[in-house]
Amino acid sequence: MFLLTVCITAFFFLPSGGTDLYFREENSVHVRDIYVREELRRKEQDALRRKAEEANPIPIPKPEIGAADDTEGRRIFVKQMIKFAWDGYRKYAWGENELRPNSLSGHSSSIFGYGKTGATIIDAIDTLFIVGLKEEYKEAREWITQFNFKESAKGDLSVFETNIRFTGGLLSAYALTGDKMFLEKAEDVATLLLPAFDTPSGIPYSLIDLQTGRAKTYSWASGKAILSEYGSIQLEFDYLSNLTGNPVFAQKADKIRDVLTEMEKPEGLYPIYLSMDNPPRWGQHLFSMGAMADSWYEYLLKQWISTGKRDSRTKREYEEAIFAMEKRMLFKSEQSNLWYFAKMNGNRVEHSFEHLACFSGGMVVLHAMNEENSTIAQHYLTLGKEIGHTCHESYARSDSYYILRPEVVETWFYLWRATKDEKYRQWAWDHVQNLEKYAKGTAGYSGIRNVYDEKPEQDDVQQSFLFAELFKYLYLIFSEDDVLPLDQWVFNTEAHPFRIRH
Repeated sequence: MFLLTVCITAFFFLPSGGTDLYFREENSVHVRDIYVREELRRKEQDALRRKAEEANPIPIPKPEIGAADDTEGRRIFVKQMIKFAWDGYRKYAWGENELRPNSLSGHSSSIFGYGKTGATIIDAIDTLFIVGLKEEYKEAREWITQFNFKESAKGDLSVFETNIRFTGGLLSAYALTGDKMFLEKAEDVATLLLPAFDTPSGIPYSLIDLQTGRAKTYSWASGKAILSEYGSIQLEFDYLSNLTGNPVFAQKADKIRDVLTEMEKPEGLYPIYLSMDNPPRWGQHLFSMGAMADSWYEYLLKQWISTGKRDSRTKREYEEAIFAMEKRMLFKSEQSNLWYFAKMNGNRVEHSFEHLACFSGGMVVLHAMNEENSTIAQHYLTLGKEIGHTCHESYARSDSYYILRPEVVETWFYLWRATKDEKYRQWAWDHVQNLEKYAKGTAGYSGIRNVYDEKPEQDDVQQSFLFAELFKYLYLIFSEDDVLPLDQWVFNTEAHPFRIRH
């Protein structure tokens, strides 16, 4: 009877699953009440946020722990990835152009010559500022204050890459912070590039040796200039002249535009190669939305936007170019109904779609967001969705070598801003998880030689554009629209944001 009394008493007085009841099993918390579960989730999220804000060198947790299904948590997780990659660069390759995250040493490709010019620092500084990595930003700024580009650069540098990464990165840092040191450094770099424009036609050479001032074209290009390179100068040079009052930069860019405006375009298309003669002549009739052409079309649109939509010539030439490409080079695959821009060699169509060309989805969406004609705007929004879908499917079906390129995520970013369709955030989160699973190395992130391998080999290169582009777009996808709103900012082709001149 005594035992029976104890049991009955316990039945009535022990907790019955109220708001305080939970138990632990193998380090997992099982919560019976929804309010307690929500409170625990909030506490865990707050703790994670505090860690990220303190910017301590903590290891990155696994995606399922670090972010769950919460948008803010996913944004914080991307911020932690940025810090992990930055810490590896700072520890093992400070001042070098890039990091070998598994060899734990510096890396530099031929586009930077063979000097130590800190490409990662300058490509990353605006991203560090945007995501709130304050101490890391201060480190980068301090290095830049002491940086002398002419003394550091050695050998032949790419005029195009130097412009979009160094001039663009420094201009962006100034636009975000108002720190005039960045503007002065940007002008210094751009001034060093000016000898490359001393040509009979004004079309710049592709390479320059800053020590001697000698410039030249690529040997493999048979003495010709490349559309995506000489055509991707105006956004940075015009913005620089606008900020400094020094007209020489805008004049150099305008000269290029004047030359191209006067030239006859075969069926409205722009060939990849252009001779250095005066007047210049088109080379072989190769046409592409991808490599060696891509950012020319991007800059036509963005130059119009950057001037507050006042540059009517640029808008007209952009529309004429895109219309011609849609007419001759836009196709839909028969089996999968995937839209894509093909390449053309003369009149022969090559049915391939490059990873670089995936930027075009974001470009036409940005056009739609700035187009007053609602019918045209809807047309390009639809096209952007189709290309975004094609590029998602391409990740699932092709492209064996992945070097941390941003173009697909870039298009998803613009699609998210334009549509608020949650699938674009989910696709971006899938990308984050796969980066973490396959591209994460000992001290940073590497390209993948063959994505089809079960255990893919990493290429041991952490590209500087990982910070400038891929990390930035991923962070912004999980941020609110008031973080770099697209009616106030325009991105250069390295994803460095410039203020729109309203």
